[in-house]
Amino acid sequence: MKDLGLTRMVKVEVVVRADDADVVRELLRAAGVSGWTSLTGVSGFGHHGNHEGRLLFNERSGLVMVIAVLPEQHGEPVVAGLRQLFGDRPGVMFISDTWVSRPEYFDAGSEFR
Repeated sequence: MKDLGLTRMVKVEVVVRADDADVVRELLRAAGVSGWTSLTGVSGFGHHGNHEGRLLFNERSGLVMVIAVLPEQHGEPVVAGLRQLFGDRPGVMFISDTWVSRPEYFDAGSEFR
């Protein structure tokens, strides 16, 4: 992929209850992640049963998926924080390698921002 001018990074995808989404975003901010995308109304099926993709009562009910791309050195504190969060709350995280064309977009210390 380097031959294509791409840089390897880490993608973190987290699905949590909507009322825990702010905790996840703060964890990302504290770890130096420069940005993320939050998707509300996530649906699925898992250990806690079926989850509809609609808001039941307000924007704090239901599930949210938070997606972030970050340099590998930011990955360890993010994973450690998410493991701690999931010690007593439902949720899942998916960590994978990804490749980006503009790595400066994903570095909170970059002068690009």
